[in-house]
Amino acid sequence: MKIQGQIVDIPKRHIYAGEVTIADGKIISIIEKENTVQNYILPGLVDAHIHIESSMLVPSEFAKLAVLHGTVATISDPHEIANVLGKEGVYYMIENGKSVPLKFHFGAPSCVPATSFETAGAVINSDDIKELMDNPDIYYLSEMMNYPGVLYDDIEVLKKIEWAKKSNKPVDGHAPGLRGLDLEKYISAGITTDHECFTYDEAKEKLSLGMKVIIREGSAAKNFDALIELLPEHYEEMMFCSDDKHPDDLIVGHINALCARAVARGIDVFKVLQVACINPVHHYKMNVGLLQVGDAADFIVVEDLINFKVIQTYIDGNLVAENGISFLPKVPFGTPNNFHTSPKKIQDFDVEGNAPEVRVIEALEGQLITNEIHCMVPIVGNKYLIDTSNDILKIVVVNRYKNERPAIAFIKNFGLKKGAIASSVAHDCHNIVAVGTSDDELCNAVNLIIENSGGICAVNGVEKISLPLPVAGIMSNMNGYDTGNKYKEIDAMAKELGSRLKAPFMTLSFMALLVIPDLKLSDKGLFSGKSFSFVDLDV
Repeated sequence: MKIQGQIVDIPKRHIYAGEVTIADGKIISIIEKENTVQNYILPGLVDAHIHIESSMLVPSEFAKLAVLHGTVATISDPHEIANVLGKEGVYYMIENGKSVPLKFHFGAPSCVPATSFETAGAVINSDDIKELMDNPDIYYLSEMMNYPGVLYDDIEVLKKIEWAKKSNKPVDGHAPGLRGLDLEKYISAGITTDHECFTYDEAKEKLSLGMKVIIREGSAAKNFDALIELLPEHYEEMMFCSDDKHPDDLIVGHINALCARAVARGIDVFKVLQVACINPVHHYKMNVGLLQVGDAADFIVVEDLINFKVIQTYIDGNLVAENGISFLPKVPFGTPNNFHTSPKKIQDFDVEGNAPEVRVIEALEGQLITNEIHCMVPIVGNKYLIDTSNDILKIVVVNRYKNERPAIAFIKNFGLKKGAIASSVAHDCHNIVAVGTSDDELCNAVNLIIENSGGICAVNGVEKISLPLPVAGIMSNMNGYDTGNKYKEIDAMAKELGSRLKAPFMTLSFMALLVIPDLKLSDKGLFSGKSFSFVDLDV
């Protein structure tokens, strides 16, 4: 098979009219040859850090959408399903990923659960990490969220890192805001990347200490604008990732959209493509071709080097997508789950107190971090009430693995004027998290998730819309378009209820993520990421 077009040779920084010849899935020649084809041929795009589960799709369904945008491979952390199902969840993702051509490169989840301050469905200890590191389908130790464990020489944490080193596999980082001597110690433990930088100065310091910085632009956390100006100087040490990508966003675009945005800023296209195509393959020793003779024929054809509209995607020499049509087949898959809580009662959502002020989680648009603010809330008798007029709503986290009373706190910036929203996609333990304007609505939303054994929903009186997620309570059994369209419908309802957030469900999913400061809520209580301890609701 021969493909003609304008060849983009990234290492040599050269574009020329040429022809690529493919046989048995490999590139056997690339020659300069006059032709009139104006399309550009370049290596396939790589997402350098993503939780496939956050697309609410199993890997085989995720792949169908990703190849439309020129993605040929991912560095995938199966941390989410591991928190629900342990090692068996990791193996589920690997096997399902193998059923399609897209090259998933899975890591061994390093922090399951992420902390001891929440309830997960499973534990992955250092012995499990050793087993996973011995598996050739595991390419790295995924994000070490427990940076306090690294800083205070936690034996179990250090053992996990050592197993990765002995296997000669890289260790990913996760250390938002970590600076100075603490950062130096964290890196010296052998941690090589970070995708959690949210300021220019933080990323620059990490780069100066030898870390690879991954620019993240997902459905909730959006750090592209803050970090992109570092790329022209540091393009050899940077990568692109989405981290968490909801299905409606994945329908629209993927890493190709970041390439277009970077080029639109006047950044050299060869530097952008090195970040998007080359660097992840080298850093993680990926089984991905780079448009060189002898490589696997993993490449894409794009209309231009401005918008990066993908015309064709090839993996191992096979055409897997063309002009917005994916050729990947639907494959059967199972629906393992772990949901063992019973329906809740309205009185379960009462919260008692009489302090003049309470701690309130301040959610921030486009960020995973939150602030702790102190606010007055109405009190009737000895019960705190919701204050929709000042956008102070109740947030609850309900243990999905056993029957426990919900943990309750208050949150600002969700903007709901009526109804409630809920989800069992709640990083990292995937308990049920809900925000609502009344105890009745919270109870209805939570019980709808329980009824479906997982999912997302929006409720307002008798009006209810839900997307069941029967695979571990976090992934759909539908295709990407049906999942994405249902998600959009529920997202629209959340905004009709008053939410001002661009991605209210993605933001909601991180309100129980304790390793991202500052104030968060687990199924065990209100938690400060700064002190790394539980705090009282009352100030």
